[in-house]
Amino acid sequence: MVEYGAMTRIVFMGTPRFAVPSLVALCAEQEVVGVVTQPDRPAGRGRSLVRSPVKESALARGIPVLQPRSLRAPDAIEPVAAWRPDLIVVAAFGQILPPAVLDLPPHGCLNVHASLLPKYRGAAPIPAAILAGDEGTGVTLMRMDVGMDTGPVLAQAEWPIGLEDTTGSLTTALAELGARLLGEMLPDWLAGTLAEQPQDPERATYCRPLKKEDGQLDWRRPAEALNRQVRACYPWPGAHTAWRGQVLKVLRARPLPAWAGAGEPGRVVLLPGLLGVVTGQGLLELVEVQPAGKRPMAGGAFARGQRGLEEASFR
Repeated sequence: MVEYGAMTRIVFMGTPRFAVPSLVALCAEQEVVGVVTQPDRPAGRGRSLVRSPVKESALARGIPVLQPRSLRAPDAIEPVAAWRPDLIVVAAFGQILPPAVLDLPPHGCLNVHASLLPKYRGAAPIPAAILAGDEGTGVTLMRMDVGMDTGPVLAQAEWPIGLEDTTGSLTTALAELGARLLGEMLPDWLAGTLAEQPQDPERATYCRPLKKEDGQLDWRRPAEALNRQVRACYPWPGAHTAWRGQVLKVLRARPLPAWAGAGEPGRVVLLPGLLGVVTGQGLLELVEVQPAGKRPMAGGAFARGQRGLEEASFR
């Protein structure tokens, strides 16, 4: 066991930008001896390989990086074991840790998760909270076991969801909140004074990763639900609809509950300076859109540049 107050050898596992503040917080107080992240992925039109945000942060600090396709292979576990970690900290890594990894460090494996567990176990808790219309969310620090986000809770911190919050804005806020919670609770965990609270499996909910098709807007749904979909899908996969055979991205929207008109879902309604669309319940203003091959623009500016938009329909 590591003596409390001594520098703790930590291996950090994470991939997206949500995980970077936790890595930075650990580097400020402890010895991060290695980082494990997902392999570089092809991106962009040229499909060139792109490093994960965690890899970029680790390399900038001179920390060794491993990128195994799977930690279930023995040859992937050996270099992690060679780092002799006292503790493994995980934040949005993207893989479930096998028992051979969970059993490596004497202080176990901790996870920074972007929800108030047991609600929203799984890979996409932030968009799940927005889609559900929750008024608040938060972060959980938990000890990992063999299940998916099923381990005991060590600490939690709550965070409100604003009416204009998107997955992007909440990711930034919760990343910083999670890093602070980790920094505050880690000394107590290492000292053995932080109590565990088992999760109630009866209250557990699960969320799946978003797919590209999740951004398709169905105008038969209520305006409030469509607005949450736009916010949950920003910045990825992006909410969109069809206009004259091309994709029109909807970057920001706003329900207009006071509108008392009628029409078929998808029909365009032009109000003074505004672009609205009839939904299954109410009107949705398209505040900011992005036509195919063009830059983002205000919905009103898009409407002024389109002939025959009045009485037309989005699909």
